Amino acid sequence: MFGIDSSELMLIALVALLVIGPKDLPKAMRWVGQWVGKARAMSRHMRSGFDAMMREAEMEEMQKLWAQQNEAIMKATSLPENMLPDLSGPVLAEPSYDPWPVAPPEATVETPPAAEAAPPVKKPRKPRAKKPAATGEAA
Repeated sequence: MFGIDSSELMLIALVALLVIGPKDLPKAMRWVGQWVGKARAMSRHMRSGFDAMMREAEMEEMQKLWAQQNEAIMKATSLPENMLPDLSGPVLAEPSYDPWPVAPPEATVETPPAAEAAPPVKKPRKPRAKKPAATGEAA
């Protein structure tokens, strides 16, 4: 990333060990790691903002190009003035013409008359057996 070889990195680690000391070296490495993480996050944020600006600029250029192409297509495919319908009159809610000028053919097949329905037959009920009335005395 920065063009540091492994021998140069070993030399930096040895100097850091001698200057900082083995006791505080983990704290120093953690502090350096946090700062490197913050620097990467800021770099990523700036890069995403720059990419978004580039996309917006490209989109504006494409919209201008599409508008020019659309205008050219509309000019090439437009009808002459005498071919356009007259739309200056009132707008009708329903069409003034009959969409079905020919009536549909009538059914030529005769249907047989419906048979008269007989009233439903009621089934006779079975008589229920009557229970003896309880008098309170044992029989």
